[in-house]
Amino acid sequence: MFADSSLGARIDRAEGRLCAALASSVPPQDHGGSLVLPISGGVGIFAGPRSPMNKLIGLGFDTALDPVALTEIEDRWRERGEPVRIELSTLTDPSIGGELSDRGYRLRGFENVLAIGLDRLSDGPGVPGVTTELIDSGTDEKVWFDIAVDSFANMDGTGSVADEQMPREELAKALGDVLGGAPYGRYLARIDGHPVGEAALHFDDRLALLAGSGTLPTFRGRGVQKALVQRRLRDARDAGCEFAVVVTAPGTRSQENVMRRGFELVYSRAILIKSI
Repeated sequence: MFADSSLGARIDRAEGRLCAALASSVPPQDHGGSLVLPISGGVGIFAGPRSPMNKLIGLGFDTALDPVALTEIEDRWRERGEPVRIELSTLTDPSIGGELSDRGYRLRGFENVLAIGLDRLSDGPGVPGVTTELIDSGTDEKVWFDIAVDSFANMDGTGSVADEQMPREELAKALGDVLGGAPYGRYLARIDGHPVGEAALHFDDRLALLAGSGTLPTFRGRGVQKALVQRRLRDARDAGCEFAVVVTAPGTRSQENVMRRGFELVYSRAILIKSI
């Protein structure tokens, strides 16, 4: 599957809109509230102190880096004591990376963006012993959230690039601030009726963004994520989506797992950090 800068912009900006929607749902707090600021065709998002949603994404695909807008973002982030994190696609003008280095940004790592065309999706066999369901609000929503926090607090190095790991209580607060109004479908996976895994699915411009998946540590290696991927791909295809997209850290088990499901690497993002 080939991705040019047009498809890269479409994917990154869809993720930016999702993160902006999550940040906008955060109520005003003592840190000054959330921020969503445009920059160079992309968006800068601040959802709260150390939130995993804090990032600049989607910039530089079809316009030069705007130093004035970036300075404003850096100033606003500095007021909140937050480092600036930029997720820069390899499909943008490479000179932007040099400009950011000149401003003091340092490379933290990489993310891989993988996609699959849903027009060629075929239903494979399910995972024995694992069931999946799309949940509504209520008791299951709390179960979903608790699994998300426990999974994120016990990362095994197979997900996308994360900053320094937070204590569970701080992580629960950061995630709770943004996930309450999350505009996506929530899925639970069960083994013998016991909830053991969670995942999310968001639609944007005929793109299906697969996000937020995790499995409780004691149930990893039993096909839970395979079942959740299969279920979300079917639902995305049935909803009329053209592509499904997932982000992983390079060379990880998560990348291997989704490539086994037919995903292909379409581009990468450099993670650049500037301490304030």
